[in-house]
Amino acid sequence: MKKSLLIIGLAVTLFSCNQEQSATGFKTAYIDTVKLMEGYEELKDLDDKRKVKTEEMGRELDESAQQLRLDYASAQNEAKSKGPQWAQLKAQELQKRERELGMRQESMIKELQDEFGVKRDTILNQMRRHIKDYGKKNGYDYIYGTGDAASVLYAKESYDITKEILKELNSNYSGSAKTETTEAKEVKDTAAAK
Repeated sequence: MKKSLLIIGLAVTLFSCNQEQSATGFKTAYIDTVKLMEGYEELKDLDDKRKVKTEEMGRELDESAQQLRLDYASAQNEAKSKGPQWAQLKAQELQKRERELGMRQESMIKELQDEFGVKRDTILNQMRRHIKDYGKKNGYDYIYGTGDAASVLYAKESYDITKEILKELNSNYSGSAKTETTEAKEVKDTAAAK
């Protein structure tokens, strides 16, 4: 009986040693996703473009809204002299314009979401592919994400590869942005030469 317990104890000990060896053999790292998103130039550029387009659309809506407010004020003054029937018709017209302005605003918001949401999703998918390729190329078994959607509650800072990934992503983006600019210039020069 004692020999059986000794053999079982030895087997359990050997089994747990094997598990520790394989667990410590993993190469792991993590990426601070918040820093990655804040530091990635392509996302910054996309956000800047979205802000510019939002401001342009906002100015257009603001002008229309300002004109509508002026028309409401004018109609109130004219209603006294033109009578209740005219005031009622004018109020209906102004309410219709107000609804149309609201629909235009919703349409613009949807347009922005459609345009920039798709582009942002494409960029995020490219980032995920890059991280996956980086992990394969550098022999990582796991790369975790921290930040807003934290899947790691603690990690040694020496495992943080955010800077390396961010550097590679920005380098790749800078190279592709220069290529696109050069191609656009060549097309423009060719068109001007004709």
